[in-house]
Amino acid sequence: MSIRQEVYMYRNMTSNCLISYLAQNSGIFAFWAGSLRKYSMSECRGPENIVVYITAPSEDAAAVIARALVEQKLAACVNIVRNIRSIYSWQGKIEDDAEVLMIAKTQQKHFDALSEKVTELHSYDVPEIIAIPILKGSADYLQWIKAST
Repeated sequence: MSIRQEVYMYRNMTSNCLISYLAQNSGIFAFWAGSLRKYSMSECRGPENIVVYITAPSEDAAAVIARALVEQKLAACVNIVRNIRSIYSWQGKIEDDAEVLMIAKTQQKHFDALSEKVTELHSYDVPEIIAIPILKGSADYLQWIKAST
């Protein structure tokens, strides 16, 4: 069995703590604040549910994407937030555009398919598709996300 030593950044609710761990097939052994704790592999997988931010040029374009994601069970819900102003660098120029923001709630296992569907339907060459883990939430709501996707 091979053992590899790496350094990772562990972030808790109040601070960042640098930890060193030994990864083995049976789990992760983490050294943190002078103590050793073994984490199960299920604890190391990361959050099951995610929020995905997607920008679009208009509310109508966002609605087409959002409806497809929900209909195909790639997202449980997609909020569309109007009146977003985006300032960004594109092809050597600074752009300043009005956009809308989609906030999709889904499971991490659906991210690749969701990203492919957004890319297929989106008018941008490089659409913003960014996943953020849901670390905590209402148990009922998180279960609804799972049941709906």
